[in-house]
Amino acid sequence: MGTFKDGFLWGGATAANQYEGAWNLDGKGESFSDHCTSGSLVSPKRITVNINDTDFYPSHEAVDFYHHYKEDIELAHQLGFKVFRMSIAWTRIYPTGLEEKPNEKGLLFYDRVFDELKKYNIEPLVTLSHYEMPYELIKRYNGWYSRELIDIFMKYVRTVFERYQNKVKYCLTFNEINVGTLPMGAALSLGTVRNYEGTLAGIVDDKQTRYQALHHQLIASALTVALAHDNYPQFKIGNMNISVTAYPHTCNPQDVLKCQEFNRIMNWMCSDVQVRGYYPQYALNYFQKEAIRIVKKDEDDDILKKGTVDFFTFSYYNSTTVSADKERQESLGNMTVGIKNPYLTASEWGWQIDPDGLRYILNEIYDRYQIPIMITENGLGAKDDLNSDNTVEDDYRIDYLRKHIRAMEQAVEDGVDLIGYTMWGWIDVVSASTGEMAKRYGLVYVRKYDDGTGDYARIKKKSFYWFQDFLKKNN
Repeated sequence: MGTFKDGFLWGGATAANQYEGAWNLDGKGESFSDHCTSGSLVSPKRITVNINDTDFYPSHEAVDFYHHYKEDIELAHQLGFKVFRMSIAWTRIYPTGLEEKPNEKGLLFYDRVFDELKKYNIEPLVTLSHYEMPYELIKRYNGWYSRELIDIFMKYVRTVFERYQNKVKYCLTFNEINVGTLPMGAALSLGTVRNYEGTLAGIVDDKQTRYQALHHQLIASALTVALAHDNYPQFKIGNMNISVTAYPHTCNPQDVLKCQEFNRIMNWMCSDVQVRGYYPQYALNYFQKEAIRIVKKDEDDDILKKGTVDFFTFSYYNSTTVSADKERQESLGNMTVGIKNPYLTASEWGWQIDPDGLRYILNEIYDRYQIPIMITENGLGAKDDLNSDNTVEDDYRIDYLRKHIRAMEQAVEDGVDLIGYTMWGWIDVVSASTGEMAKRYGLVYVRKYDDGTGDYARIKKKSFYWFQDFLKKNN
């Protein structure tokens, strides 16, 4: 496609906790995700302090990439992928996070994965931490609330960088780091849920704890970038934000101001720190208003200034609207709840479908930062029907992808420096928000179900052939 630059990185995205399985094999320890039960839109997944025999924990098996990595990478090659976004499971390298030496069997697994990708000239894009911190660190330190986690994490990062310095070029620090600005981020990302048992929505929110933990994550991210720049100049390190693209619900100035306030904290604060290297004034004002006191060390400001990222990445699934009127009807979204937009349709899970919003947010990001951008998650979760002849007629997904790729084209024509696109869940994985298999995103159907049954067979959907054809014409 002439619009996109030469060498544009087309590919797909996954995450270890939703994809790998093999939760307790070859020395792997328990992660936060291993303590999350299955769920659905009407029956939310739960966190349990102890893993028990009565609940089903979908990440324990997921779709078993651990034993199917060769088959899956060969499918990615068939599609024409140039990049394969994946995460390394921290607990596969350091089972509790506290070991002095890494788990060699875990390191060898990723050696095999990277070697298999290299065989097909597919570039790995590695997320260092994707919603699966060692559960022992939650138990012992209350997650990222403790500053001690910075050094524990950096031990892991140094191990990964040294081991894979000749196999990996692109890394992301923390997946959707700005989910830490939301109450559910305490569980998913920050791990500040010591002794908590219950649903994500049931967590009692403590903003002081949450934003202190987020500060420690931002410091660890900056130290990771600086480590790469100082010792591994071949690496390119990016951030990763969840984009909750928001519009004022009406032209009422109160809605506009409310939307500005929402965007600043939700969409810009973390990336302003990671790209510009300091907390913006609106964040300091917000901390003061909410009586949040960020405890810093003297060197923290210099660390943030030095550790700014090389490129910007984000997830985009839907948009929302913001209103000062609390009576407005709500709609669901990726990790958030907003106001229904009367101009948009929604998925079965209530996520509003808005390709124009992708063009809009790409322009907003590039206007703000002027650094290369990659879309690292985008896709449609739906209930796919596997027909008797082993086909899936997912025209709805093709329509979604076609319209969002067109929006990307338009953004590039607007002048945005877009360097890549990895669609989310190019193969079916466990849903992060609901903990179910029924919400499928993939171009490849995996015969695995919410009751734990299934044989993990990989079946190409109609969208597989559409995307394959698209990449043949546009790579």
